[in-house]
Amino acid sequence: MAEMMRTIEIFLVIMIITTAFIISSFFAVLPHPRQVSPLNLRRLALTTLQTLDVNYGLSETVFKPLNDSAWSQLQIALSASLPPNMVYNLTVYEVQTGGTMLYTRIKSIANAESLGVGSDASSYLVASSNVTFNVIPEKIGVHGSGGTLYILNCSNANGWWITGYTAQNLAKDLYNLLSPYFQNTIMIQSTAQLGQILNGTTMQGEKLQDAVVINTFGEAVPIPSGYYASTGVGYDASAGSYALYCYTLGQRVRQYNWTWVSIVGYPLYYVSNIDLFPTYHNNWGIYGMRSVGAAGLNAFLRGLDNQAYSYDSTWITGSPGVVYLSPAALYYSNYYGIYPASYQTATRALPSSVTTTYHLTISTYVFNQVDNLIPGAIYRHVAVGDNNVTGSLFSLGLARTPDIRLTAVGLLSDYKPRLYRSEYTANGTSRLVVLQLGLVGGV
Repeated sequence: MAEMMRTIEIFLVIMIITTAFIISSFFAVLPHPRQVSPLNLRRLALTTLQTLDVNYGLSETVFKPLNDSAWSQLQIALSASLPPNMVYNLTVYEVQTGGTMLYTRIKSIANAESLGVGSDASSYLVASSNVTFNVIPEKIGVHGSGGTLYILNCSNANGWWITGYTAQNLAKDLYNLLSPYFQNTIMIQSTAQLGQILNGTTMQGEKLQDAVVINTFGEAVPIPSGYYASTGVGYDASAGSYALYCYTLGQRVRQYNWTWVSIVGYPLYYVSNIDLFPTYHNNWGIYGMRSVGAAGLNAFLRGLDNQAYSYDSTWITGSPGVVYLSPAALYYSNYYGIYPASYQTATRALPSSVTTTYHLTISTYVFNQVDNLIPGAIYRHVAVGDNNVTGSLFSLGLARTPDIRLTAVGLLSDYKPRLYRSEYTANGTSRLVVLQLGLVGGV
């Protein structure tokens, strides 16, 4: 009996709750669907304008004569782009510049006399295809020292780890990419000309001091005949190595405050001169080359730091694998409009210990550091107790195929030349398109 009473009580409770819910639902005021999920008319208007201009159709049409059939086609495309319960008004204004900016109405396209009180709009500025925009870069060295870019293009040398390219192809592309940013850009056409600037003689009366020297030969470096290939100066007879030449290079970079650029791989791993080494190859069938090994980079850094020369074949680079552009490199990639891939493979990254061993300061990271390995950076040599920079090394320790855009982004990120964009103020070269949208029909 007690169990039956408990069942009846539960049933009565359920009935009471259900009845209360049904009664309250009659008096509840639910929001309109538009309030629950409102349509963003402004965003829809902007998206519609961008869609109409995806192939520059909108930009071309708004500059056509008012009786051109393209306006009718624009209205058809506009109607097809919007829902059937949408009303619109598209108005084109001429932008005039002077003391103040004025907008003169050119033409309107609409599918209703009124848009109601719930409309919204977006605007879109288009330029005539006849307008040319120019960007004039600031020349490096105009407001300071330097301003000369040397690009090694030696016809009597061979490169290595520049897979898919020749040094001469890379030199030409680098010239096109970077010459607008320097006061003087000079192609070093032979090892003899390289020897000339190493001896302190200019090629065209340019500024030799504080120059940038880009080695396009990858892991190899051209070596001039004569003085720099001589025993006791360029050749270490006791070790049977041209590491001494790399040491001399480091000293010259320090003396002239150059920025020496290695675009890929292990810097200074080979020396090359087709005339000097016609029967020698680098163990991979590339003749006119002699292997220096890891001793070349070590000797260069000792020369840059003005340490005494000694032969050291210790391998110092590491392989962090996939690496990513630094925030600064990404920013300046956008600023200068040079877009290398945001990630690369590094197998010859310098260790961070070189900064203390050789008194180097990193001025620009091209890639993010990975543990104690630095895949790409510009190292400025600053002697102890002295704030003056005396020579620099820009090393990109990437694997094989070089991307010269990384070289360009790294240098421009460090020097930061400004871009002067042309201002265009001529009348009739830009028009403002305003699209206003409204809704009709039920909720």
